[in-house]
Amino acid sequence: MALRTPLLILWDIDHTLVSIRGVSRDIYARAFEQVVGRQMEHLADMTGRTERAIITETLSLNGVDPNTSFDAFYAALGEAARSLEPAMRQHGAALPGAAEAIASFAGGNTVQSVVTGNIRSIALTKLEAFGLHQHIDFAIGGYGDDGSDRAELVRLAVERAEATYHRGFKAEHAVVIGDTPHDIRGALDNGALPIGVATGSSGIEELAAAGADIVLPSLEDIAQVHAAIRLRQAP
Repeated sequence: MALRTPLLILWDIDHTLVSIRGVSRDIYARAFEQVVGRQMEHLADMTGRTERAIITETLSLNGVDPNTSFDAFYAALGEAARSLEPAMRQHGAALPGAAEAIASFAGGNTVQSVVTGNIRSIALTKLEAFGLHQHIDFAIGGYGDDGSDRAELVRLAVERAEATYHRGFKAEHAVVIGDTPHDIRGALDNGALPIGVATGSSGIEELAAAGADIVLPSLEDIAQVHAAIRLRQAP
């Protein structure tokens, strides 16, 4: 797709590009036991949230001081995810159209990264498990260890892209694609183009009400995203 201005595509991961079903709980269970020294009984709601927020609430739910070292938990989560990569492939899947959608933006004047509640190591593992990593720049993006606010993650992703590529990836030339209202609000708070994908627990009407510019039933109709971007960049 030929563009007059640089474009930054920021993908959410879980339920937008991939689904790993119950493996997410297994990752947390292993990490919790490694860090805390006993089995996890309760896991916080993970939908649309960052790793930092999930860890904090999970520790509290299990009667553990929420000030337990985040760094130790992040490291344990990364190790657990890598060890469970075969389980991800066995029980999970890349969502319909995900590979084709990423490939459709590859090259040209476009850079792709992620804005995700996952920490960087887990984001990489999940996309590698399904062969979706090749066109994604993981050195930039916004991750779950950057904070608990999606808007902050989008802002950081834009800043990192500009610093890395020395190009004007201003927020109006950024597109956030995700499956929850958290993704949509994070985009809107930064002036980025919010695209909803109703492949998670949020339906088309909920994502539209949150302010999505367009909402897709799946990524199989990626042509609608390209059309929305062209309209945004039209003089």
